[in-house]
Amino acid sequence: MQLFLIIINILVFIALLVGLQVMAKKHVKFPTRVFIALGLGILFGVLLHLFYGVDSKITTTTSEWLSVVGNGYVALLKMIVIPLIFISIISAFTKIKLGESFAKYGAWIFTFLIGTVAVSAIIGIITAILFGLDASTIDLGQAENARGSEIEGKAKDMTASSLPQQILALLPENPFLDFTGARPTSTIAVVIFALFIGFAFLRVARKQPEHGQLLQRGIEAIYSLVMSIVTFVLRLTPFGILAIMANTIATSDFQAIWTLGKFVLASYVALIAMYLIHLVIITLLGLNPITFIKKSLEALTFAFSSRSSAGALPLNIKTQTDRLGVPEGIANFSATFGLSVGQNGCAGIYPAMLAVMVAPVAGVEIDLKFILTLIGVVIISSFGVAGVGGGATFASILVLSALNLPVALAGVLISVEPLIDMGRTALNVNDSMLAGTGTAKVTNQLDKDTYNSKDYDELATDI
Repeated sequence: MQLFLIIINILVFIALLVGLQVMAKKHVKFPTRVFIALGLGILFGVLLHLFYGVDSKITTTTSEWLSVVGNGYVALLKMIVIPLIFISIISAFTKIKLGESFAKYGAWIFTFLIGTVAVSAIIGIITAILFGLDASTIDLGQAENARGSEIEGKAKDMTASSLPQQILALLPENPFLDFTGARPTSTIAVVIFALFIGFAFLRVARKQPEHGQLLQRGIEAIYSLVMSIVTFVLRLTPFGILAIMANTIATSDFQAIWTLGKFVLASYVALIAMYLIHLVIITLLGLNPITFIKKSLEALTFAFSSRSSAGALPLNIKTQTDRLGVPEGIANFSATFGLSVGQNGCAGIYPAMLAVMVAPVAGVEIDLKFILTLIGVVIISSFGVAGVGGGATFASILVLSALNLPVALAGVLISVEPLIDMGRTALNVNDSMLAGTGTAKVTNQLDKDTYNSKDYDELATDI
């Protein structure tokens, strides 16, 4: 009987996948398909949860089959992260005119990214205090304890060295090793390696123009190849989201989610508050915030649904160039750097709130000294956060370790992690678009006619 029900569940899931494929062939808009997949996944997950329960063999076995699609999609997203970051940064150098000042653009992009992550840390601290978040009031179950032990193991590996040694670890001593993602700092190491190649390209283009043109054509060809791979992966997004959401809901402990509901609410209050600050910055730059919202909504929708800043990179860049009037070079830099530097959601709000939440457990007083130290640590730890999964955990480990707080308690939120991660990812992507738009505006490179235009196409028409 159990086998029969498992087969029925799998057949229903396959039918849903076929339905999404039919929508694609009928040219239903990509964002629409993503949201339909999200809704179907939630509904299917709820039905599995209600009919069979979390711990039944039927649910467990069905979940394993759903994971083939869901986890397979996530694995493919991880596959494209490093190549995408690497070639996007190098490609950005080919789009900068030799007479232009890269240092000026880079300085402004980093100012926006790091400045907003500092503000997001403050927002996270204030929200956590106002909501009275305290990890000591949470009963840790088997999943939370297992996650805590896993995080403790990672923390020992990451914090075994001194601060100077940790800084040196950011450098790409062996870039080929970092391309495998073998180290916690592999992402930022690849970024640094790509910067070296980019600067070398500018030097060659200036001193040996004919070689520079040849290199530029080669880089553009590789960029087109990588983006084609990205497009193939992005086409799987509705199927991946359907499986991920169904799996998440079917196997979630609703009681734990209810218990941690206050943290979910506090997280979204902080995320929305920071998003509003982004819009205030856009307004202070002399741009229409409503226009920014309308033109960035499609990219944010994808980021929210997929929970992948890296997966949203192509839409991020196209939003900036095609809709917001940002030059290609600036758009590539801001979108790519935003994957590993200054993520407001994963590296700013989340670890700051978690530190305030964990501090009472360690008997640490949340005074002005603690708050200022926390903000500084958050800024430093915001470098090198990966754009697909695990970035928030990485940042949290660094922050809690630096403050001598119990790292294992970062696992208390495992039950609600997917719910929070959606909003965090969308905010991360919005921050990088803000950095690109803001940099273009202050350097007088923004195409205002494109920004203010009310006539624009769907970004994902080729997906």
